[in-house]
Parts: sequence; C-alpha cells; structure tokens
Amino acid sequence: MNKFNITTKAMRNSLKMGALALITCLGMISCQESDNVIDTVLETTQQGAVLRTLEVVSGTMNSSLPDSEFAVMVEEQDNQGGNLLEQVNLYVTIDDNTPANGTTAGVKTLVKSFMPSDFTPGPFGLPRATLSTTFGESAAALGLTFADYAPGDIFVVDLELLLTDGRVFDNSSASGSTSGGFYSSPFRYSVPLVCSPAPGVYTVNMVDSYGDGWQTTSSGGGEGLTIDVDGTILMVGMCSPYGSAGGSFLESGAGTGCTENAGSAATGTITIPAGAVSAEWTFPGDFWGEIGFDIIAPDGTTVLFSGAPGSVAPGIVPVVFCAM
Repeated sequence: MNKFNITTKAMRNSLKMGALALITCLGMISCQESDNVIDTVLETTQQGAVLRTLEVVSGTMNSSLPDSEFAVMVEEQDNQGGNLLEQVNLYVTIDDNTPANGTTAGVKTLVKSFMPSDFTPGPFGLPRATLSTTFGESAAALGLTFADYAPGDIFVVDLELLLTDGRVFDNSSASGSTSGGFYSSPFRYSVPLVCSPAPGVYTVNMVDSYGDGWQTTSSGGGEGLTIDVDGTILMVGMCSPYGSAGGSFLESGAGTGCTENAGSAATGTITIPAGAVSAEWTFPGDFWGEIGFDIIAPDGTTVLFSGAPGSVAPGIVPVVFCAM
C-alpha cells in the first residue's frame, strides 16, 4: 500500500470520527433543550401542584336555560401523587361586554367547592373530576337579575386548589410551562354567555337595488339567508331570474324555496319552533353589492337592520332575540 492510500484512509477515518462527534454533540444539545422543559414542569410540580385540563366538556352558558352548564375535566397533580388534594373551589366573575344594558361590576364570588370524594383515580392513579357550574347557580351566586346580563357577556370561571399542607394555588400561580400544552393548567376559563332564540315567526323584508332579485354567491344566483336551528337548515331569499332550472336556491319558479318577487322587494318568513336551543343566521354574500334586508322578531321588534344595500358582509348575522 502506498503512502497516498494510507493518508487518504486516515483522513477518511478522521472525518467519520468528526461527524460522529458532531452528531453526538447536536443530540446532546437537543436532549438538553427537551430536558429543560420537562425539568421546569417537574420542578414546578414538586414545589406546588397543578390542575391539568383534560377536556372542556361544555364551554358556554345559555342565559335562557338555567341548567345549562360550563364543565371541565381536570386531573390534580402534586409531588405526593395526588395525596395532598384537600379541596378545589370554583369562583365566577362576570365580564360585562354589553354596555347597552348598563355595566355590571365583576366581583369574584365563590359558587361551590369540590372535595377529594368528588375525584376518582385516573389511568395514572392521579385524582380526576369533572368540575361544573350551571348558569342558574352562577347568576344566583353573583346576585344577578335579568337586567344585569346579556348574550355577549363573559362568565370568568376560576379554580382554586387547596392542599393539605396549607398551600393554595390559582391562576396567579400558573407559570408559562404549566398554563399551556400537555400540562395545561390555567386555573381560569372564559365562558361566553349565549341565549336560546324566542320561538315564533320572524319576518325578513328583502330588497335588491337593481331590481333583478338576489345574486349572492354568483351572478346567476346562489343561496339566501341560512338559519341553522339546532342542526336543521332553513333558508329565505329573493328569487333570481338567472338561476338555471334545478340549480341554485334563488332560481325562479314554483317549488324552489325562494320568495317570488317583482325584482326590487319581497317579504319572507322563518318560523323558529318552541324549545329551540340555538339559531345561527348566516348571510352568504352579495355578488353585485345590491342586497339589503331587515329581520323582524315575532313581537315586532327589529332585531337587524342592514342599512344601505350592499352594506352587509358575508358571514354570521348578529340576530339576538332571546327566549325568556
């Protein structure tokens, strides 16, 4: 073997060793970064405790239904395997986002407490429970009357964890490493307040400024206002003379479902049945910028006035008229 071959072999071996060392070094750095996150969480848990969010079972409250509830499934973790759990308190505060009916001051108020007997061992032996409060319980605890809240307000639910050694943990003690991700333990949840629609016949007064009916999603027609009532889809809209036979909802002709009209104006109705929990109104769009409409509640109240034709953006239409 000549000198050139010996040197080349030695250089090749040296490069292999260098690459191996670099890979090992990078692997150590990667492991170290991963371990740092885990160490932070473990250190936090060893020093304190968390209520890990497993699932938000129900994330809204319905002001029309006193028994509608917010519910969250949590797992208590401490450095004694859950044996330090003494009690979990549930507090509620109202965040008033609807100044039209006045401003309600938010006062953090205790609604109920959960004891160790309310928890059961999970797959890892740690105590788990579904913690909940109904709209009726929360409103009563806060001393709210019908005039104090409205759909759009937020109920802020705070959890407070008490340990047998006297320590207390809540949202103020949640760190970045435990408030999100796998160890999600925020201790605080924002719960939007919604309502059920009042039953009855809703009148929709429709106009088209050009006088050729509605063209919503295309120049030849489209769909009308869509109302999702507990999963049942209803529609109302002005017929268009441009829809092809058997095509869009807004084509002209008997049995198409749209409202026949002289081109410029029409009136349609939607009936929401008694007992409906939700009704979501959606406007598909306005292809030519010519569409306008008003929505009148069963008692004659105007719940939506679109204004000038072409002024309504596609998407959810804010129709709120609550069942009492």
